[in-house]
Amino acid sequence: MKPRISLYLVFLTAVLLLGSGCSINQMAMRMTPEMVGPAIPGVIKKSEAKLAKRPDDQKLILDTGSLYVMYANAFVQGPAEFLPPLQYEERQAALEEAKKFYLRGADILYDGLDQKYPGFGKVSSTNDTLAPYLAQMTKEDVPSLYWTAAGYLSAFSLDPFDPGQGRRVPDLLFYIDRAYELDPDFNNGALDDFYVLALSSLPESLGGDKTRVEPYFRLALEKSGGKLAGPYVSYAQSVSIPEQDYDTFKKYLETALALKIRAYPANKLVNTIAQRKARSLLDNAADYFIDIEIDNFE
Repeated sequence: MKPRISLYLVFLTAVLLLGSGCSINQMAMRMTPEMVGPAIPGVIKKSEAKLAKRPDDQKLILDTGSLYVMYANAFVQGPAEFLPPLQYEERQAALEEAKKFYLRGADILYDGLDQKYPGFGKVSSTNDTLAPYLAQMTKEDVPSLYWTAAGYLSAFSLDPFDPGQGRRVPDLLFYIDRAYELDPDFNNGALDDFYVLALSSLPESLGGDKTRVEPYFRLALEKSGGKLAGPYVSYAQSVSIPEQDYDTFKKYLETALALKIRAYPANKLVNTIAQRKARSLLDNAADYFIDIEIDNFE
């Protein structure tokens, strides 16, 4: 079978970062993905209505923007990747929708940072004008930096020929570098998982560097305390597939599947989604690896 290598950056950890408030967190603990997904557009609509009335409310900006990015990742792009090749048109339509959601959320967050630090929206790392703005930021800004970078980089990964998004990528890595300086333990290793995905997936010309991936992966595992399946799936997809390392791919996906979801109710949604991804990758391993024995699937 012809290899079907996914070039998408999948921020599995992003669905954990439910910055939109306790209502979404409670939904995630009680409901299945099939129940949570359809409810989120309504929550986004209400959040946008509030934001229209209070456009300077930084909490609302973070809530609304992060919801868009999380929804695009977990409930639009994620399901699209499970679709079989025969549903190509449906898959592409969903990925285009995901890109729109990513950009909508990232734009809200980016504009919020520009409000808080006037002029931020007009600077770039290419002429060294970005650094003074990042230097002003505090630990309070880490979620906004993370979600902005995750949104824009995910949109770019779905359309790497978009020159506008491509020009942003170097700045996004600087956002994460600054966030890491301020709060390296943010959300149980979310920043480390970001580095695993970005450094392994981006070309060197845009900041990719596979030699730096392994330490961040180990830190992601350490900081998540064994409670998250996502880091294992991230590594299997973004590192093991490009390296055609089936043994490590299988090992980490099986580790993700072995995690007991009920043992960590606060992570129920993110682990359920990650395990579904793990199962899909394992079941379709022949699409991703050129030389594997059929016995591996027996």
